[in-house]
Amino acid sequence: MKQVCELRKLTGGRYLVVLEDDSFFPLYGKELEEFGIHEDGPLREEVLLKILQELLPKRAKLCAMHFLQSSDRTEHQLRRKLVSLFYPEEIVDEAVAYVKRYRYIDDVRYAVSYMEYRRDSKSMRQMEQELYQKGISRESFLEAAQQIDVPDEEEQIRKWLVKKNYSGTSADRKEKERMYRFLLRKGYGAARIQRVLSLEEAYE
Repeated sequence: MKQVCELRKLTGGRYLVVLEDDSFFPLYGKELEEFGIHEDGPLREEVLLKILQELLPKRAKLCAMHFLQSSDRTEHQLRRKLVSLFYPEEIVDEAVAYVKRYRYIDDVRYAVSYMEYRRDSKSMRQMEQELYQKGISRESFLEAAQQIDVPDEEEQIRKWLVKKNYSGTSADRKEKERMYRFLLRKGYGAARIQRVLSLEEAYE
């Protein structure tokens, strides 16, 4: 038997049940009544097991599937969503494993879709950085990269020059350095940038 230390009100009619060992889980107000849970009161072991092994795992799986229903998400995004709802770590792991088993989430598939949509406007390095921020590992990125046509980064650079009204023949040193740094931030390699800028100067 464990002691309930705190019942903290959350949104949507939910409460965070905090136990004496600092473990926690979310329940709806009506469930607190159903299970007889009160602040500073005892929680029977059989009730705790029912909550952690039956009620919350099922709810977390349904929540995960609902979250993934509208569009593809990464494993990282799904985990962050479930954690934000205060599901315990082991229940988050179980829900994620469940949706992965049925391929509701697939980080490689997500990365392929992401890159296919952006390959005409973004460098490979920039896409890798953006996917990393979404929780996609380098291994998943490299696997996905093998499934798409490699972007023509030199053509992308030329489009940026046009968009920025850059003229290789009239640009002074400061303008050239500014454009060079801008393209570096976009993820293009130094050698490729220098090549395109040099060609622009030669043919204008």
